[in-house]
Amino acid sequence: MYEFFRNHQVILGPMAGVGDEVFRYLCLEAGADLTYTEMISAQGLAYENERTFRLLDLAPNEKYVAVQLFGHVPDVLAREAARVEEELADRLAYIDINMGCPVRKIIKKGEGSALMKAPDTASDIVRSVSRAIDHPVTVKFRRGVLEGQECAVEFGLRMQEAGARAVAVHGRFAAQMYHGNADWGCIKRVKEALEIPVIGNGDIKNAHDAVSMVEQTSCDAVMVARAARGNPWIFTQIKAALRGEDVPLSLSANERIAMAKRHAHLLSEREGTHIVRMRKHAMWYMAGLPGASAVRRELDECDTVEDFDTVFGKLEEEIDARSL
Repeated sequence: MYEFFRNHQVILGPMAGVGDEVFRYLCLEAGADLTYTEMISAQGLAYENERTFRLLDLAPNEKYVAVQLFGHVPDVLAREAARVEEELADRLAYIDINMGCPVRKIIKKGEGSALMKAPDTASDIVRSVSRAIDHPVTVKFRRGVLEGQECAVEFGLRMQEAGARAVAVHGRFAAQMYHGNADWGCIKRVKEALEIPVIGNGDIKNAHDAVSMVEQTSCDAVMVARAARGNPWIFTQIKAALRGEDVPLSLSANERIAMAKRHAHLLSEREGTHIVRMRKHAMWYMAGLPGASAVRRELDECDTVEDFDTVFGKLEEEIDARSL
């Protein structure tokens, strides 16, 4: 898969509750080379859950996508991976198995990062899924589970032996959740130990960070997640930096509001009248803008696209007034 990642070096990572096809559409438009779905429950697919199946909806500009599945039963994951492959066909880039999610309700079921403590089961999952599909299987995991107990190299080697064609490594322990700093040295150690491609993840907040991660770890691709919230143009900036070109300036306040408006309208086209999930996106777009604190409560009460347009309009007026 080295050739694949040479052409897909800047990746939007999976984010539950954030990375729907509207968000992925905007990130691809802004320069992301590849997107991941939100993590999808293999058991939810097996139960024919309609909301779970909606997570497989693709954006119009999504030529292909990496589908991230989570679960702990090898046969279920294999069967549902095969179904995803049949459904998406050539629009599937690869199936990724989530073995890094640190959320308690996931870990309690023996899924996500809990699988790092059960490498035999994790290996069985990768082998089973690899046998069930023709597309590549990859694994996303963390530095380890408990702080101070790094096991990423050993775990990565087990996943490679089981048939993983690439891995994505987040440089934090699961116990850290998203606090503290990601250790890029861990990514480097995995890269040096494995023969398959390694994607670096964790604390890429801007274009400079992406370049630094590649230089420090020699990773084959970089994965951006939280830094893309309210900031899809980070992908354009990262790609320019990796090419050694001048990094485009951040968007102006009015351009950010225009993007937020567009996001709300696209989301309304997808979900209908009620677009409550736009509230968090609106907060991310507005973060740091002059006058944003004054409309924060109003944004948190928006329900329809008309509600968002009204509040965004107020903020535009406030910004224009301040510029006079």
